[in-house]
Amino acid sequence: MKELISQQSLFDLENLFLKKDLPSLKIGDNLRIGVEITEGNKKRVQFYEGILISKNNARINFTITVRKIFQGVGIERVFLLHSPKIKSITILNSVNIRRSKLYYLRNTIKEIFKRKSKF
Repeated sequence: MKELISQQSLFDLENLFLKKDLPSLKIGDNLRIGVEITEGNKKRVQFYEGILISKNNARINFTITVRKIFQGVGIERVFLLHSPKIKSITILNSVNIRRSKLYYLRNTIKEIFKRKSKF
């Protein structure tokens, strides 16, 4: 009985910190995420654009992995969606993909970039 009470109070506590205004994200979406960065005394919002390649639903620990190509190098970044550092999420483009994880993009984009750079 004690575990049930503590489990319920844990859910109630998590609900206080969950964001309510998150868009419905699908694998393959092209996202633009605004992240708050502190430099000295100043705070500013830096935007990160890329393809959503995976997501992990774990209530308050909901994470997504976003991949982008910068100067021929693939960069992946993991974001905690319910973090107060995430200021905005916009969906730029949505694609129908029938996979739950797009880890195969790690290799295929490298191959495509190598072919383009050879010619």
